[in-house]
Amino acid sequence: MHVVGLTGGIGSGKSTIARLFAEHGVHWVDADDVAREVVEPGTPALDAIAAHFGDHILQPDGALDRGALRALIFQDENQRKWLEQLLHPLIRESMIRQLHPKNYPLPYTLLVSPLLLETDQHELVERVLVIDVPVEVQIERTRARDGNSREQIQRIIDAQLSRADRRSKADHLIDNASGIEQAKAQVAAIHAQLTTEFQRTA
Repeated sequence: MHVVGLTGGIGSGKSTIARLFAEHGVHWVDADDVAREVVEPGTPALDAIAAHFGDHILQPDGALDRGALRALIFQDENQRKWLEQLLHPLIRESMIRQLHPKNYPLPYTLLVSPLLLETDQHELVERVLVIDVPVEVQIERTRARDGNSREQIQRIIDAQLSRADRRSKADHLIDNASGIEQAKAQVAAIHAQLTTEFQRTA
C-alpha cells in the first residue's frame, strides 16, 4: 500500500481537501483525529498530561481542554516539546495501523497531518502533497473557526514550518485560496496521476 502525505498550515483547509479525495474513494487518516483518540479519558497519555500540567487542563467531564492546552504549549517551547515527545510515538503507531485497511481497492491511502514535515511522520509517506494558502487567509479562517486571537494563531503559524519551506518540500501543490471548484479540479487531476503511477508500480 502506498501512502501519500497531505499537509498544510493551520487554516489551510486540510480536512476540506481530504474530503474531496474521499469523494474519489480514497481512504484517509487524520493525524488530528488520532491525536484526539490517544488522549481520550482513561488513556495513559491523558493521565500523564494531567499529572504534568495539573487538573485545570481537564474539562469538568474529564476530557482534555484542548484550547487551554494549546494556549499553554505555544507560550512555552519546552512544554510543547515535552508534549510532542509524549504523544508523537503513540500517534505514529495508531496511524500506521489505520493507514493499511483490509480489502481496499485503491493503490494509495492519505495521511493528513499538520506536522507531517516537522516530525518523523514524513517517513511514513512516499509523496508529499502541500495545501498552500497565504498567511492572512490562514489567520482569518482560523479566527472564524476557533475564535482564537490573531496573536495566538500567529504563534501557531510561527511554530510550524514556514510557507516557503513547506512549498519547497512538496511533490504536489494545491492552491486552496481560489474556491472549492478549483480545489476539486486540482484534487481530481492529482488523484488520477497518483492512481496511474502507483498502479504501474504495483
